Amino acid sequence: MSTSTAPAKAPAEQTTVSTAPPRRVRARGERGRAASLASHGVLTVASLVALFPVAWLVYLSLGPDKDDYLHPGGIWSKMTLDNYAFVLQHTNFFDWLKSSLIVSLGTTVIGVLVAATTGYAVSRMRFPGYRKLMWVLLVTQMFPIAVLIVPMYQILSGLQLVDSYLGLVLVYCSTAVPYCAWLLKGYFDTIPFEIDEAGRVDGLSPFGTFFRLILPLARPGLAVAGFYSFITAFGEVAFASTFMLSDTKYTFAVGLQSFVSEHDAQRHLMAATAVLVAIPVSAFFYLVQKNLVTGLTAGGTKG
Repeated sequence: MSTSTAPAKAPAEQTTVSTAPPRRVRARGERGRAASLASHGVLTVASLVALFPVAWLVYLSLGPDKDDYLHPGGIWSKMTLDNYAFVLQHTNFFDWLKSSLIVSLGTTVIGVLVAATTGYAVSRMRFPGYRKLMWVLLVTQMFPIAVLIVPMYQILSGLQLVDSYLGLVLVYCSTAVPYCAWLLKGYFDTIPFEIDEAGRVDGLSPFGTFFRLILPLARPGLAVAGFYSFITAFGEVAFASTFMLSDTKYTFAVGLQSFVSEHDAQRHLMAATAVLVAIPVSAFFYLVQKNLVTGLTAGGTKG
């Protein structure tokens, strides 16, 4: 009788289960923690650098004496709003405000309208010399203001527009229109041409298509062009100080010069006025800020 022995069972293999969480794989293009911290640090420093002059100007405007800027540490203990009260009550501040708004808004409306029609014509129509027209507009930006003041003064004098709002608006338009035309031309290129064809099928004239279909779609680009035109006219000094002769027609930029004379400089009043001047610009920026980013980036690509 044969006997067989069963093979011995192998000891059960011990299995080890890893409890460590799986390593996260960073997606392509995603920044690491160090890179993110570095970028946020750089942006924070850049923001502080940009805000410091504004904060310093506000701080100096609270000093009661014109020489407080020499000893800024002493302003903290004697802060006052008397500078703002003096500027509002004893200067031509509201005349400067009226003049600045008339000139700036006039430049914005006329300049954007002319630039929009120019940019649309070059973007959609292929007339003889359309490329040269845009290059001529670009070349006009290369001339320094000092070269343009004398011929412009002669032209305005011949038209009897010296010391007039209209004359200054036209001068500012000559600066704002070329840049805005290039800007809007690039934005109109991003609007499909089929929209123009649909307007013609519906019986709209070229002007009707432009005003009723294209301009509503180009609102972000128009916002950027309007903001540029407004800022250009609001803060310009050389043309305004040359062409505006009446005290009541000074713009803010020229009115600030009245605080500085050959032997005296009322820097505390100038600082207070500069803070007040920034309020209209900030309000205008708030109105158009929703469309600024879209308008600045949309003209960079076509299609």
